[in-house]
Amino acid sequence: QVQLVESGGGLVQAGGSLRLSCGASGRTFRDYAMAWFRQAPGKEREFVAAISWDGIRTIYADSLKGRFTISKDNAKNTMILHMNVLKPEDTAVYYCATPVTPWIEPTIYDNRYEYWGQGTQVTVSS
Repeated sequence: QVQLVESGGGLVQAGGSLRLSCGASGRTFRDYAMAWFRQAPGKEREFVAAISWDGIRTIYADSLKGRFTISKDNAKNTMILHMNVLKPEDTAVYYCATPVTPWIEPTIYDNRYEYWGQGTQVTVSS
């Protein structure tokens, strides 16, 4: 049973930073791409960032490039999202996700990810 657990969310002032973590268990972590998505109240879930199974290739939502950094520590079975210069519009529940199939390239499409965490709340105050 694959399990994903996000942590690191919280309340931060605009301009601040947060580090989100996604711990994975239940299979060989290093063989799978992973991604972050977010969903703000009243809005659809949107893509944030994704990383290849080997941690080499990354994709970012255009609006977040330069502020967010995704990384993958295969030794610790953990994916990280560093978020800098946070804005009130970054307020959302952040979810990590991973596909069923190993060694496939990461994608921005949420329907390509079958396993999801429970989410962690990020609130940015103005």
